[in-house]
Amino acid sequence: MRVFISLLALTFVFSLTGCESTYYNAMEKVGVHKRDILVDRVGEAKEAQQETQEQFKDALTEFRSVVSFDGGDLEKYYNRLNNEFEDSEAAAQDLSSRIDKVESVAEALFDEWQDELELYSNARLRSDSANKLQATKRQYASLIKSMRSAEKSVDPVLNALRDNVLYLKHNLNASAIGALKGELAGIDRDVQQLIAAMEKAINESDAFIKQLK
Repeated sequence: MRVFISLLALTFVFSLTGCESTYYNAMEKVGVHKRDILVDRVGEAKEAQQETQEQFKDALTEFRSVVSFDGGDLEKYYNRLNNEFEDSEAAAQDLSSRIDKVESVAEALFDEWQDELELYSNARLRSDSANKLQATKRQYASLIKSMRSAEKSVDPVLNALRDNVLYLKHNLNASAIGALKGELAGIDRDVQQLIAAMEKAINESDAFIKQLK
């Protein structure tokens, strides 16, 4: 059974790789090269980072309103906070997906670029292209490191929000607010760290796009 599951997983990975390869080949035929796709995907990841920043700011604002609860319908506060949590989860998933897509096309571009160095007959041009490849790889390595760091900064906030939403769900009473108040400072700190990490990745994205163009 384990062997079957492993083979199934490998088949799935290869099918995804094949789909990406087919997509790149089709785009190449209409004049859209891997470099162009990489620029677009880095831009999309940047947009996802900006959206994630805003979403987690909104979630923090909603959490603050919950801990400031002073009478009324607590369930309404819970529902709003739960909605923000679910939107935050969706934003985090979208961000991860977009970063994965950046990695996929970057690897394909660098492999192609490396292979094509062997096609040069002019040594000077080959050397210049090889140097540019290495410079682009170095800048990309910095970019993807920032993106993955920003992605990881989401986890502490998401986990804390999940814990507090679950706690409030099963303790819809004013006494529960006291327990949540103790969580605010930690969530606030983690959100600020998330915002800073996203901002760094956004700046790296801008620099990388400028360099590729």
